[in-house]
Amino acid sequence: MATPQTPYDAVLHAARDVTRLDTALDAEMLGAALLGSVYSVAETDREAAVREFVTGFLAATSRRRTAAARTIRSVFAALVPDAEGAAKVNPGTQAPAWAAHLGRVRLTGTWSYGDVYGDQTSYLATFAYDDAAGGPEHALVALVDHNIGITKDVFVGGPAGRIVEQVREMVDGDELTWFREEDPARMHGEVGRHLAITDDLGELPAEGSLATDRALAGARLALLPPPTAGSTRDAEPLSGDQRTELVRAFLASPEAARYDLDPSDDAGLASLHFCLSLLLDHAASFSDADALRWSPTVAELFLLDWVHRRAVLDMDDAAMLPRVLRGWAAYAARRKGLPQAAAERTDTAIEEMIPEFARLYSTGERRSPATAAVAQLMADGVDPDDPAALDAWIEANRHRLADDGA
Repeated sequence: MATPQTPYDAVLHAARDVTRLDTALDAEMLGAALLGSVYSVAETDREAAVREFVTGFLAATSRRRTAAARTIRSVFAALVPDAEGAAKVNPGTQAPAWAAHLGRVRLTGTWSYGDVYGDQTSYLATFAYDDAAGGPEHALVALVDHNIGITKDVFVGGPAGRIVEQVREMVDGDELTWFREEDPARMHGEVGRHLAITDDLGELPAEGSLATDRALAGARLALLPPPTAGSTRDAEPLSGDQRTELVRAFLASPEAARYDLDPSDDAGLASLHFCLSLLLDHAASFSDADALRWSPTVAELFLLDWVHRRAVLDMDDAAMLPRVLRGWAAYAARRKGLPQAAAERTDTAIEEMIPEFARLYSTGERRSPATAAVAQLMADGVDPDDPAALDAWIEANRHRLADDGA
């Protein structure tokens, strides 16, 4: 057997048995898996890379007359209908009977489920072919991770009824999770906009079926009603006035009192407000910009990573920050109406992180070069508001700053 000369020949070889498959769904899953290799190796705009590959494949194989070649062309055209030439693809008379049903499915239900903190939301849609000859009812499941702002995984498979039932069983009786019917337009908008970010990642999440199922997931997602204005989750960061109002409400709350955060204590007031500003700045760094969304995972991202890279703390700030975070997280949980168990889990997690936070603060190992430079400047007793002193310090430390990349 000759070695395939081009990527298109390799795909034709891999799809040589496509006509032996039993259903259109089987063929679409095979086609998506083949396109997954293109998706996974693309360096930017992976969706466009797949579309360009399909465009090239359809052009390069336009004269192929075998049943397998014409069938896989039809599969790719159904999966990526916006590829150039897709609308003109004809499966021919030798194609399996199911070829006429490629991509011809209807939506039968949409749901969503996730954790009460809002760390992750999974969206679930079920589809049935217009004709049973196309294949069984199946499901699209897409996992949106709100902490990293991407669609982290997608899966297409069946049987649809069993998948829905498994989700119901998984969340049943667990007060830290939820499950509900979902607006299909909202699912389209949420999964789609986060998937667009995923498509542009330099490196994909290591686990799951994202690459192999991406093309089929995209084809199914496109069948949902388009997102409507206001149906997405993103929120604008708080304005200055809104931040002030929220901080005032917190400082007057029982949670602030519980953690001994007293705004009348002049000695600690500067550190208290600085720590609160860090919490709000961190929340604003997320796509949902929700200052009240705190969980064990978000607390860990903040306390053991973000704050070390982005802020310079003095000893008073470092001593106060975990306490401020515990108070704010408890306040946020009450405002969000979270179960008591959820609030307690977050508080316990923060308490357990304090030793590691203190260690990272003392070693400075997670500071960015810029943050490390500012920390050194302060340690040297230089007033950042004194231009002459600042210029002199920079000149004296120029070589070290260059070596550190600051």
